Amino acid sequence: QVQLVESGGGLVQPGGSLRLSCAFSGETLRYYAIGWFRQAPGKEREGVSCDSSSTGTTNYADSVKGRFTMSRDNAKNTVYLQMNSLKPEDTAVYYCAAQYSYYCTGPSGYEYWGQGTQVTVSS
Repeated sequence: QVQLVESGGGLVQPGGSLRLSCAFSGETLRYYAIGWFRQAPGKEREGVSCDSSSTGTTNYADSVKGRFTMSRDNAKNTVYLQMNSLKPEDTAVYYCAAQYSYYCTGPSGYEYWGQGTQVTVSS
């Protein structure tokens, strides 16, 4: 029943910015923890950030702290990832994922996944 659709990816130069959106449908967003993940070619999927459903806690990978900001708008059933000061190593397919939980976990804990959106950082 839950569906997630990412959008906002594209090609950007190093130092540039992108804002990814994750549209959530089928349930009420406020009851779900949401995570952003990314996977580059030949690499393992890694966590980027996560936001709990009710604790007010947002976590970030060390590699993106200070550059990426995750937020949610429960009224619009949408989650965002603002990415600033982008680096070539940020190039990956970015996924949003949801779980019916108050807590963030590793990728195996998420029940629902979007199809991903490509982010390419290159000069």
